[in-house]
Amino acid sequence: MADSRVVKLAGILVNHSLALKKGETVLITASSELAKPLVLEVYKEVMKKGGNPLLNIGLEEANNIFFDNASKTQLDHFPKTKLYEAKNVDCVVNIRAPHNKKSMSRIDPTKAGLRSKVMSPIGEVIVNKTRWVLCNFPTHALAQEADMSLAEYEDFLYGATNIDWSKVRAREMKLKKVLDKGSTVRIVGKETDLTLSIKGRDAIPCCGRRNMPDGEVFLSPVENSAEGHIFYEMPAIYQGREVTGIRLRFKKGKVVEASADKNEDFLISMLDTDKGGRFLGELGIAVNYGIKNFSKDILFDEKIGGTVHLAVGRSYIEAGGKNKSAIHWDMIKDLRKKGALYVDDKLIQKNGRFCL
Repeated sequence: MADSRVVKLAGILVNHSLALKKGETVLITASSELAKPLVLEVYKEVMKKGGNPLLNIGLEEANNIFFDNASKTQLDHFPKTKLYEAKNVDCVVNIRAPHNKKSMSRIDPTKAGLRSKVMSPIGEVIVNKTRWVLCNFPTHALAQEADMSLAEYEDFLYGATNIDWSKVRAREMKLKKVLDKGSTVRIVGKETDLTLSIKGRDAIPCCGRRNMPDGEVFLSPVENSAEGHIFYEMPAIYQGREVTGIRLRFKKGKVVEASADKNEDFLISMLDTDKGGRFLGELGIAVNYGIKNFSKDILFDEKIGGTVHLAVGRSYIEAGGKNKSAIHWDMIKDLRKKGALYVDDKLIQKNGRFCL
């Protein structure tokens, strides 16, 4: 018998996140076979709603086989069938269920960056042209990374996803109004004083439509506007690599100085993926105070109430962004201790708490 929490999450993903309509085609992707319980419940819910489900279940080890053996020709190969699929589905449910969070940590970053660039047209279609949602299914790897038992992680995950998202939206709309009227945002904190323009950019409230769990209001900053410096207390994890102690300095929107205490070479390599890799694609302001602890998973960590995150790389068209890149790497800034957030020089958050 299926776990009732899994059944409820599947219903939220199909009916709330995707708002599925009869006759629509849904691509259900999973990173491994461990996601089977949720995959099947989502599949069932799509069928009940009169939709047309497609399945794409990955094998984690295949990534390692590919990068260990791929020639330059194979790295450059573009799968036209995948692009066709992306252009011809209405919705995508992406379920992450890793066996091993570090499985790609020893892959050559140059190869990874090249492959990301080749595959980016597919990602851009999915992100900007379809309705999509990303979520986790509890696995031992995710629990271990978060320093929890599997049972504890299950409670952590379902406690953050199976909630009333209409109430979350009501809270986020207050912040959206402030941002939509604003021209500049200033972020102040430990080793941080960064200003950027948001003039003319619409803020997007996130209440479970794209990420599950959710709880942020984001926008795409004006591309050439970031000025100042920022230090990230929390590790930034990308493609299985953990980079700590990141310090970035911006001038006219571009990262002109970058360093890290750990894996600095990887940081620089990703920033140099393409011309857009050194510009900001997103500013997100987290509002989910139910998520308190860092779990080494951006899906949860970027929603921690009292933090902001800035992504280098690809913008979101829906938020007015114009930056194009093969990467989109979120980095989290903790403002809960001696941090502040200003919109047009007006304090809207102090020490992680809003004062709107």
